[in-house]
Amino acid sequence: MDELKVKKSPLQRAKMTLSILAFIVIAACSKVEGEPGHQQRAEGEGPIHIVTTIGMITDVVQEIGGEEVKVQGLMGPGVDPHLYKASQGDIQKLDDADMILYGGLHLEGKMQEIFEKLEQRKPTVAVSKNIDPSVLRSGKDAGGSQYDPHIWFNVKHWVSAAETIRDTLVEYDPDHAAVYKQNAEVYIAELNELDAEVRERIAEIPEAGRVLVTAHDAFGYFGDAYGIRVMGLQGISTASEYGSKDVSKLRDFLVENQIKAVFVESSIPTKSMEAVIAGAKEMGHDVKIGGELFSDSMGEPGSDADTYIKMVRHNVNTIAAALK
Repeated sequence: MDELKVKKSPLQRAKMTLSILAFIVIAACSKVEGEPGHQQRAEGEGPIHIVTTIGMITDVVQEIGGEEVKVQGLMGPGVDPHLYKASQGDIQKLDDADMILYGGLHLEGKMQEIFEKLEQRKPTVAVSKNIDPSVLRSGKDAGGSQYDPHIWFNVKHWVSAAETIRDTLVEYDPDHAAVYKQNAEVYIAELNELDAEVRERIAEIPEAGRVLVTAHDAFGYFGDAYGIRVMGLQGISTASEYGSKDVSKLRDFLVENQIKAVFVESSIPTKSMEAVIAGAKEMGHDVKIGGELFSDSMGEPGSDADTYIKMVRHNVNTIAAALK
């Protein structure tokens, strides 16, 4: 007797295909998570290939990693990390990297899901992760983030970030632990000197004039740490739009308090602050642009803001010169 052949419906065939695909995906994921070597460097390999996001992290990784690392930053001068969207080329760079270091606290908001997936198979670390949440500022308007991500404006917080980078490198590449620790010790000493220098420069500004007005509220940690009032036209994230009400409110503050200078930012168009200045002028109060500050990115290579330390020094010198 011939065997009966049961013909499957299109729906049954589709369900079977999906089951097979699901099995393949689960097996692949299990293989990736179970494979050795993903969290530690193999002996004898070349420099660690590290991909970073913002330039400030790129700079610190290079300082601490030295010749043992090859660093590739995704976001160059003038790039706004709040609005940054990873390209297909960026995805490939992240996939090829041995290690990924990023800011965290939803600074790179549009890339958060990518980092969460990658951390399953390679070191993918937020440099802000070891900062005590009790010293972090609120960031309710930063795209749903609980905290303000601009930690680098308090140099002491950036010391914590440097320590996290050091410890991540030591764990991944214990053969060169002494190099990373020595480089970090030298660099952190420079950061502590920078912190003292910033305090001295801000102290030169008359107390009544210690008001920093910028395009967006990136300098909150700076204000808290160094005793200067900070106001931004936009919120913590540039993804939040400003409106005529925000312009009017800031204009009125400048006029009422006779603030003589405001500051533009390298990664944000100047038209927002120009509208505030024009509004104050119509009310009989002249406000000047005190200079350009670097907030979410560093300066061009060869400029006086092309490293983290030089960027902070540029900012504080610009602020002090305009407000003294």
